[in-house]
Amino acid sequence: MGTTRLLNSMDRPHRVGMMLASRHAFQSGVIVLLSGLGAGIVYATGGTAYAYPYIMLIPVLLAACWYTLPGGLVTALAAGIAMAVMPLDTNLGIEQTPDNYLLRIAFYLLLGGIAGWLFQSRRQAFLAHRDVARTEQDTGLANQVALSEDLYQILPPMPLPAIATGLIKVKITDMADVIEALGLQAANDLIISVSQRLSQAVRGGGHAYRISPDELALVVLDVEPGDLDTISQRLLEVGEESHLIQQVPVRVQLAIGSAIAQGGNKTPHELLREARVALLTSVRHRRGHTHFDPTFDQRSLDSFKLIGRVRDALAEREFELHYQPKICLADGRVCGCEGLIRWRGDNGKLIPPGQFMPKVENTSLIGPITYFVTKVAGTFSMHMGAESKIGINLSVHNLYDENFFDLLIELIEQASVNPERLEMELTESAFIGDLDAARGAIQRFRDLGIGVSIDDFGTGFSSFEYLQHLPITGLKIDRAFVAPIGESEQARKVLACMIDIGHALNLVVTAEGVETPQQEEILTHLGCDQAQGFYYSPALPAEEYRDWCNKRKKKS
Repeated sequence: MGTTRLLNSMDRPHRVGMMLASRHAFQSGVIVLLSGLGAGIVYATGGTAYAYPYIMLIPVLLAACWYTLPGGLVTALAAGIAMAVMPLDTNLGIEQTPDNYLLRIAFYLLLGGIAGWLFQSRRQAFLAHRDVARTEQDTGLANQVALSEDLYQILPPMPLPAIATGLIKVKITDMADVIEALGLQAANDLIISVSQRLSQAVRGGGHAYRISPDELALVVLDVEPGDLDTISQRLLEVGEESHLIQQVPVRVQLAIGSAIAQGGNKTPHELLREARVALLTSVRHRRGHTHFDPTFDQRSLDSFKLIGRVRDALAEREFELHYQPKICLADGRVCGCEGLIRWRGDNGKLIPPGQFMPKVENTSLIGPITYFVTKVAGTFSMHMGAESKIGINLSVHNLYDENFFDLLIELIEQASVNPERLEMELTESAFIGDLDAARGAIQRFRDLGIGVSIDDFGTGFSSFEYLQHLPITGLKIDRAFVAPIGESEQARKVLACMIDIGHALNLVVTAEGVETPQQEEILTHLGCDQAQGFYYSPALPAEEYRDWCNKRKKKS
């Protein structure tokens, strides 16, 4: 395997050299052929006394175009000498005088020199303009234009099975923090430092391209598919080392996406797109590295089509709310539920929320979706028990949405919804960036009498600062901390600490993802207040949820 890569690596410069030699041979051959053809025409038409000697300027100008000033002068001199040995009149056998052919040689040299100089100046101007177009001005690094051009040069136009080219895209996920703390120049200095380290980490010294303010790309030649993961892990290790920027040690977080073109099976555009999709997947799932998988395309296309149908689906009432019960661990009664959106497609089958909600949360569609969930949940809460609460999931966009607050006020004042039966569930990411603004927004919920709990606690921001200062009423511990408590003593200790923290702050603590009686027993022993999960019930349609609650009440 290693020998194959070595041979491929050695073979590529050889191939490039062969291509250049072939082109040079072709161009030189054309110039010689035209020169010989021109000389033959001059001789056949009577000699240099007639106008045909000017035909020799064609190879001179062509040489000036291909080889600039040196080519123009050399070919002009050769053409002049060829015409010097030519008779003035071949029919009469009259030879040229020295003044005649010397003047012609000077004339050829003058035209060849001027043409060569003009072509040389034009080429230099073009190369200078090309360098500017290929260079990122703030850092001097090669840019997206250079990357695209180089890929077109590297990727073979015809299938060559032995050749594989890898493309790695690297994103500095916390570049915004660097800009906020140190400024734009520091960000440029950082991208230069990261690019240098990444380039040195690639076998043979890679070439880094800056393709956006916080993204770099690396081209890896003659690579095996399995090598990209190893290379990317090495890049993660090297890239995340501290960088001294403006005398401040800076450590950044990287996300990497990679793709590979084997044997000319992809165009540069396709390779760039696949690496981009892989990088976005890494960022979305908070992974260090993701290699492109063809299934990504189908999932992205399906998700794209679904997002395009959301508004129509709302209008056609294809969405519905299902309810997953919450159980009070102290006495086993149903103390509330969580309202979870479901989409029943054209065929009557439910579309999993994971296929559309992550995309919806990053678009303006999250507003209408949340309004729908809140209206349905608010109406449903009027038929629940007096002490039952219904949880509604909110995104950071909803937290600061004035229209959403107006909707809540309308439900409370006009629809007679009891605000104490509503609970807004927010993930920790909603508080990152501006804790004061989040505090003010949450206080507005509390002023209406609506509870607010932290969803998926422990998996994100997890700062004691917001627990102390935000006016929240509950914590929902993520299922990742509940799943291992049956087998791990350490997991039980961590969970006990999280429950104690919640109780110390007078918060209602709910455990998510309960799936076994053992987990329920441990959570009860640790003093957890509430639990929800498949051990009790999955999310159910409204009528099935009511039936489930009635059956459980009869059993207790």
